[in-house]
Amino acid sequence: MSYRSNLSVSLRDLNERELFCDTSLILVTLADLFMKKLVDGILEFRKNLRPTYRKLFSELALGQSPYALFIGCSDSRVAVNVFASTDPGDLFVSRNVGNLVPAYQEDESPNLGNAVAATMEFALHNLKVADIIICGHSECGAMHALIEGREKIKTPNLSAWLSHGESGLVKLGSFNSKLSKQNELSQINVLEQIEHLKTYPIVRERIKTGTLKIHGWWFDLKTADVYALNAKLNRFELFNEELVNRSYS
Repeated sequence: MSYRSNLSVSLRDLNERELFCDTSLILVTLADLFMKKLVDGILEFRKNLRPTYRKLFSELALGQSPYALFIGCSDSRVAVNVFASTDPGDLFVSRNVGNLVPAYQEDESPNLGNAVAATMEFALHNLKVADIIICGHSECGAMHALIEGREKIKTPNLSAWLSHGESGLVKLGSFNSKLSKQNELSQINVLEQIEHLKTYPIVRERIKTGTLKIHGWWFDLKTADVYALNAKLNRFELFNEELVNRSYS
């Protein structure tokens, strides 16, 4: 049984009985159990994995040279280190709700808290990355919220943030109608955010000089498959040996 299954069983048991110690009621929550899982994980790393990684991290302490900037969703299920088999130091990562990139504004103050732009500028100017990946995924809650309507979102910052993904709504039904609306919008959103990224002068300059490539990926949670955007055909294609040999060799 997985740790997550054990958490569910533990909570179900607690719903059926009260757990007492002396005269005090002990409240054991999912958060408590999960924090214990994290702490146990740190101990596991320290005892069994740290010797393997110590040399790598000692080298990374001298500086980082990631291969690409990865812009993905904050969703806990989207684990690029798992589905792309990456190691520490491979990717410079920016994650946010909906894998959104606010478009560049000519008259915008540089101090407005655009963390995605700041991360992108650092990746290109300081780290000299040559590739940027924007990765969406299936069953994305941000896309569901956009379809339902931002006016229904009760938290102001989230509602305002999702405005950067609204442009794709008008294209629903015209990109890949075989998918659910939520998943079709998620794929459309990758294309929209790539266009937003191209509004930045530093990005346009690097593309023009041939020193930057932008890639669109899409992760299907149900199948654990990763798809790559074929910009010429305007569709996503499954990552397999044929695609890799054709596009990345």
